[in-house]
Amino acid sequence: MLAEFILTNRDAIIEAARRRVATRTTPKPNELELIDGIPIFLDQLGDALRIMEAGGAADHAAIAATAGRHGHALLDLGLTIAQVVHDYGDVCQVITALAVEQVAPIPPDDFRTLNLCLDDAIAAAVTAYARQRECTIADQGTERLGILAHEMRNVLNTATLAFESIKTGRVAVGGSTGLLHERCLAGLSGLIDRSLAEVRLDAGLGRSDSICVAELVEEIEIVASVQAPGRGISFTVTSVDPTVTIEGDRQTISAAVSNLLQNAFKFTHRDGAVSLTASATAEHVLFEIEDQCGGLPPGSIADLFRPFEQRNTDRSGVGLGLSICLKAARANRGEIRVRDLPGRGCIFTLELPRTPPRARGSSGSHPAVRRLP
Repeated sequence: MLAEFILTNRDAIIEAARRRVATRTTPKPNELELIDGIPIFLDQLGDALRIMEAGGAADHAAIAATAGRHGHALLDLGLTIAQVVHDYGDVCQVITALAVEQVAPIPPDDFRTLNLCLDDAIAAAVTAYARQRECTIADQGTERLGILAHEMRNVLNTATLAFESIKTGRVAVGGSTGLLHERCLAGLSGLIDRSLAEVRLDAGLGRSDSICVAELVEEIEIVASVQAPGRGISFTVTSVDPTVTIEGDRQTISAAVSNLLQNAFKFTHRDGAVSLTASATAEHVLFEIEDQCGGLPPGSIADLFRPFEQRNTDRSGVGLGLSICLKAARANRGEIRVRDLPGRGCIFTLELPRTPPRARGSSGSHPAVRRLP
């Protein structure tokens, strides 16, 4: 019987399946799939075969139930839906090849049973996988909305209290309370802009326009020049020649650069410095934001771009800024790189394709430096 064959040759089947999966290029395997995923697949098949052999007929409900449980387990292991489908097929082919190699006396009806089990199992596992993933996405969306609303409420409450103090006439508009109120309004604007940018990215609403880099930098500088003094940080801007342009969605690109600046202001020590440098090569435009945060903490730089990831004990903000920056960069055919300056700070670089210069030999590198107190 096929169930007995699988039980007897379980280790050999697992090893052969792992070798087969490891050589696959699409979808690429991962370590969890090779170590844990395949035994789960094989146990599920064995359970289904024994159910069918004991009853003398296919118990589709029982097969679907066991496969559904494994569908949940596969998602917990971090496997993709493509890996789920391909791995079931790989295990089936390994079982068939091993049975032929050993000239095992397995009746044709058992092989038909195996194919039927695989059909039911794949359908049930994929359905369970998809259902759980949708629930996970929905939960993440709810969590994200809740955090955003919480942060907006905190900033709005602070702005309201500051305004109430200003209305009494006991504090000057140009004093510390007025500056706090101004910073709160800028913070609310930043939260809204970031949320709108994420909605545009997720909905695929980006449009491609010709953007003058110098004008874009000037617009970003206006808002940043309000934030920097309030944090006791000096801010330097170096821009490119006005003829340098890029193609992309202006709102998401602006949000990416602004979020990188807000991140720099947040982590730079008081009396420190932040700089924004826009430069151009023949093929790319680079937006470099350098801060004085003291250097990146130990760990993977890639973790910085995970949603809700925050770098230190300052828990203000929703932890979405850098993940949106990366999403915006890639939506506009660009990339973001990070360079650590140990003991000093770090440099975030947004690289985007440059529109070819109209004039032959134009370098587009005539920087104008502006330093804000």
